[in-house]
Amino acid sequence: MIIREGDTITAIATAPGESGIGIVRISGPEAKRIAARAFRAVSGKPLEELPGRRMNYGHIYNPDSGEIIDEVLVATMKAPHTYTREDVVEIHCHGGNAAVRKILEIIVDLGARVAEPGEFTKRAFINGRLDLSQAEAVMDIIHSKSEMGLKTAVSQLEGRLSRYLDEIKDKLLSVMAGVEASIDFPEHDIEEQTREVLLMDTRQAEDMVERLLSTSSGGRIVREGLKTAIIGKPNVGKSSLLNALLRENRAIVTEVPGTTRDVIEEYINLKGIPLRLMDTAGIRETDDLVESIGVEKTREYMENADLVLLMLDAARPLSQDDRKILDIIKDKRAIVLINKTDLEIKLNVEEITKKYHEWPVIHMSLIKDMGLDVLEDTIYNLVFSDGITSGDAVMVTRVRHADCLRRAKRSLEDAIKAMGNGLPIDLVSIDIKAALEALGEITGDNITEDIVDRIFEDFCIGK
Repeated sequence: MIIREGDTITAIATAPGESGIGIVRISGPEAKRIAARAFRAVSGKPLEELPGRRMNYGHIYNPDSGEIIDEVLVATMKAPHTYTREDVVEIHCHGGNAAVRKILEIIVDLGARVAEPGEFTKRAFINGRLDLSQAEAVMDIIHSKSEMGLKTAVSQLEGRLSRYLDEIKDKLLSVMAGVEASIDFPEHDIEEQTREVLLMDTRQAEDMVERLLSTSSGGRIVREGLKTAIIGKPNVGKSSLLNALLRENRAIVTEVPGTTRDVIEEYINLKGIPLRLMDTAGIRETDDLVESIGVEKTREYMENADLVLLMLDAARPLSQDDRKILDIIKDKRAIVLINKTDLEIKLNVEEITKKYHEWPVIHMSLIKDMGLDVLEDTIYNLVFSDGITSGDAVMVTRVRHADCLRRAKRSLEDAIKAMGNGLPIDLVSIDIKAALEALGEITGDNITEDIVDRIFEDFCIGK
């Protein structure tokens, strides 16, 4: 995406479909002039004379025919005190596809260009209003699936992550200054003293990077949801569990084995944690082609899941299929759910707990509404044991950020090793610079245009 100087862009900023209000946004040096040609205020005053940052009532007209398109409110905002740090105009019309699309068409005819995905936010980044991590937080706010995810994204948008990274970078810049001083003034023979101070500062920076990196696993869960696969043999209650957690009948439940042929995915908000629930096909040997495809997809989802909920039938002894499933997931984080405990219990639970003693085991009866609260509490406690906090702690939520931090950590480890082995102090500067560059990629201090374009490709058109 190349931003051409002098371009004025426009886009529909609200979601498609019927709604009370639709918004067409315009940004760029010609924003106010273009809007003025299509807008007539009820007061009769031209848009240029109307007060900024206030809703001005009037109509959007077709400049060619004079036809009224819609009754609107228009707000003008002057640079640099806007989202993009350019002149911005917002046209608030009635919601629905016809009105907003016709207004967008008129604005384009008058000289604006349709914005590319994320171009408004990209301009905010290029014009210095946001750094790159804050820009990414904008989309995280839009896509947040829980209160915790929203809170984390807002914290990042406010610059909490950026400020933490600045602390690390300031410490490393001090290290670089010490290295340069040692190189530039060798006659003072201060290298040994300098080396001790630099080693201490570099270790502190490495500790800060490590602490931030340790939040990446929990941060991904907050942003994307905990991938939770519900597995087990046919007819043990997997779909009933999904419905119970969702508090609605999402999956079809019958007594016929193999009813669920495909994976059903749904999000729920469990005490602020987004749970990406996957109800899978029952695992068993089958000659049914469609069911066997579903079983294969279940195996794939099990491998990629953050958490496995294994359901077993309390009224039946552990079968060969059950044992195969247990062996498949032996290295996964799992919770064993013993369902149908309202019936005569024939399952030997001790056979499971002896071999897989680290897994929580929950006895439940979905038909009697027993055990669901215990399951929710157990999942919640498992997630928070990974270091996820409900407070305002800085958290890494994106894979890109975690990759940059890993590179920074490796470079700092190399620098610490070089200092400890007594290598010339000037060689240390190579590793410190590499760490600074990796950290700078997170906030966009030094990053290629291709990477920036790739990041903003995921944005919606009007943001």
